[in-house]
Amino acid sequence: MRIIDAIEHVLKAHNRPMTHMEIYDAIVQKRLFSFGAKDPSSVVRSKLRKHCLGLDFPSASPVKLFVISNEGTTNQKPLYGLITKHKLDVLAEKNESVNNSEFLVEEIIHRSYKQHLTNLKKQLLNMIKSENPAFFETLVVDLLLKMGYGWNDTTSGKTLGGAGDEGIDGIISEDKLGLEKIYIQAKRYSSIKVPPREIRDFIGAMVLKGARKGVFFTTSKFSAQACRHAKEAQGMTITLVDGEFLSELLVQHKMGIAAIQKYTVYEVDKNFFTED
Repeated sequence: MRIIDAIEHVLKAHNRPMTHMEIYDAIVQKRLFSFGAKDPSSVVRSKLRKHCLGLDFPSASPVKLFVISNEGTTNQKPLYGLITKHKLDVLAEKNESVNNSEFLVEEIIHRSYKQHLTNLKKQLLNMIKSENPAFFETLVVDLLLKMGYGWNDTTSGKTLGGAGDEGIDGIISEDKLGLEKIYIQAKRYSSIKVPPREIRDFIGAMVLKGARKGVFFTTSKFSAQACRHAKEAQGMTITLVDGEFLSELLVQHKMGIAAIQKYTVYEVDKNFFTED
């Protein structure tokens, strides 16, 4: 019997959520599995968390068998149960009050890294908002080039912002002859959503150019009506990039950020210790 099988056996037999120590004690008492580790209870905890619904970290298993069920209890330690149909929508975020000592080291690192990226994205948007409009226009053109749009990553894009730009802030030439172009609009907003009139104006500017492709960038969000206008534009494709998506793209393509340290997360290579 595998550890996973032993854990499932115990949870089925008790028919209630249990802590990892309770599960471990039951496995030992019933002699369901012979542990060889120095800290066998941590092996049970690791298996539970790697197969637990809602827990996301690099070595977590895609096969989810368990769920944390602390609802209606004051227990600070996670109570693990088997996944049932009515528990499939249970998320780990509902159990943030669980003692941090229950997390695997890898989980702590992964959670901290995700929070670090969240904070980094907020800082990026704040920096963009503090710059002048011309900086933002150049940034989004450079971003599209970095993403692979344009036939040449240095000469295919240009900014047009300023007087006489006719409602277009930038253009990306997708081929060397400029037969296919992407038209760009960039609007910085601190908090208010982009109103529908901005999208209507952008669509009008594209119609005058005979354009078929456009991207509208903003540092905030788009109103529901603005999104509908973009979706319903006739004869053209308009993509909307809000502040959250913009910051995600900047991080993905390493623009505006610099690496200061790298950490490699290891796990024991069990194949190294397995005899042929």
